[in-house]
Formats: sequence, C-alpha cells, structure tokens
Amino acid sequence: MTMEPADPPGTDPTERAPREQQMSRRSNAPSVSPWLILFAIVLLGAVIYVLSAVL
Repeated sequence: MTMEPADPPGTDPTERAPREQQMSRRSNAPSVSPWLILFAIVLLGAVIYVLSAVL
C-alpha cells in the first residue's frame, strides 16, 4: 500500500476520494454543540441546588 498525500499540490478538492470528502464535510461541524454545553451547565447547577437543599 502506497502512502499518498491528503491533498497533493495542484489538485482540486473535488478530485479527492469519496471517503476523504466525507471526512472534510463532517469536520465543518463542531464536535460538541454549544447548546449541549449550556444544558450541561444548567443541569449541573440544578443538581447542586437540589443537593444543597437536601443536605
């Protein structure tokens, strides 16, 4: 198996392999949504509030 550069100089991105195109398309999205982080912080605050009320 020969190793080829990911994007050889002078090539158009449309000439890439389909698998490589899928990977580049997926990398445009953030790995973790900002809404998920916000929800986690709010949920953690609610858990701390309930625990402080119970104890």
